[in-house]
Amino acid sequence: MTVSDSDRLHSQLARYEDMFRGYRMEIVEGNIVMSPLRPFHNETIMRLWTQLEPQLSPEWGFISDVAIPFSDDFEFCPDLAVIPEAEKNRNLTSYPADLVELAIEVVSPSSVRNDYEVKNKQYAARGIPNYLIFDPRTGHLATLWNPGPDGYLGRDTLPYGGKLTVETKLGSLTVDTSRLPVDPKAPHPA
Repeated sequence: MTVSDSDRLHSQLARYEDMFRGYRMEIVEGNIVMSPLRPFHNETIMRLWTQLEPQLSPEWGFISDVAIPFSDDFEFCPDLAVIPEAEKNRNLTSYPADLVELAIEVVSPSSVRNDYEVKNKQYAARGIPNYLIFDPRTGHLATLWNPGPDGYLGRDTLPYGGKLTVETKLGSLTVDTSRLPVDPKAPHPA
């Protein structure tokens, strides 16, 4: 049995993650990318998980910041991803992208391009049906669907403020965005 370069690189990342607490590490375009974590980032993830988990049927479960290898050049750790509950219960350090039914990212100042552009193309090209981007910097949610080879063909951007319902292949999911943190320097959502 041989170990691919991607597997070696991931095992190196896992070792570095212990050295760089407070940073999330991914492989983006063949580069190791470290993103500092902020309180609003973690709070958004926690609030989304708490709101969305009861809306999922029992055969689906969340993983958070777990490696999803796409290729030698791309290995993402979505802030939240919905995969089959049976797979989640295997408690692995990485999962194949074809298990992901919904990917959720929370934007931080250092992840804007990756979340809006790079992951849009990569998630869509791998056929992930729905991708949600929550942006505490601006107080907006972008919902993307209908994956294609160059990105998602459908996209809506909605301001935080009240309950928003997103149609996914998992069903209608409702999020109370008024409970999500917004950077105090953000322009007021319209």
